Amino acid sequence: NPLLPNLQACLESLGISALYSHQAKALNAILAGKNVMIATPSASGKTLCYHLATLDALLHDKDSRALYIFPTKALAQDQLRSLQELFCPSLLKTEEFATFDGDTPKDERAEIRKRARIILTNPDMLHIGILPNHQSWSRLLRHLKYVVVDEAHIYRGVFGSHVACVLRRLRRLCHLYG
Repeated sequence: NPLLPNLQACLESLGISALYSHQAKALNAILAGKNVMIATPSASGKTLCYHLATLDALLHDKDSRALYIFPTKALAQDQLRSLQELFCPSLLKTEEFATFDGDTPKDERAEIRKRARIILTNPDMLHIGILPNHQSWSRLLRHLKYVVVDEAHIYRGVFGSHVACVLRRLRRLCHLYG
């Protein structure tokens, strides 16, 4: 699938003239509506696969939303910086993506629910901050295009079981909101 011209131009401005074969294959599968798991060595460009799919959706439809789930707050903050460096302000406004975790100031949370199109969070905050308050998050849940579970190999044992249950709750709420 060809990328939108402004997304392609953004990549070229970053020195990316072509995708690796695993990136192209993953992106095509994602854009075809398939669930995708990517397992390649570190620093092989896995993150770009989901960033490109998400940005494609956001640029095609102003109502589209994405939820990025990371095992730690630190990783979510790193990815927020990555999004800002890669795609801001040429494709997204800074206020269109935000972390939502235990460190998010309470006075900013309502504004994040209203304006953010990409929410970066962790399983615990999804469990205690988003899912029980799903009515407040209805815009996100109604327009959720992508859910990214980064570092999936981390979710093992009791923590993995907890995350699996949280993701099942998320799926049920997504179904509820259509």
